[in-house]
Amino acid sequence: MNDVLQQLGVLLEERKTAAADSSYVASLHAKGLNKILEKVGEEATETLLAAKDASISGDNRDLIYETADLWFHSLVMLSHLGESPQAVLDELARRFGLSGLDEKAARSKD
Repeated sequence: MNDVLQQLGVLLEERKTAAADSSYVASLHAKGLNKILEKVGEEATETLLAAKDASISGDNRDLIYETADLWFHSLVMLSHLGESPQAVLDELARRFGLSGLDEKAARSKD
């Protein structure tokens, strides 16, 4: 999994400076952060709806598809803000061994 995210991270960085008409990602970067955030929100909503449908139908195919779209657009957002997929993986790794309840409590103290 790490290889796929690393490869995607490299590709997203390359597309940041590409001509807007050369790729979908380049066009999102050219339109700016608000457009990217709009897409993340749209994909989040579609993922939630797909999860609800999957809970009824038992078919997770649309849920997987929409989750991939959500992850992809989230990675575009991170790239636009100068972050890599590795930053998220590092944060997830940091949380291993921590109680989720303890981690949440520590955040609320800030």
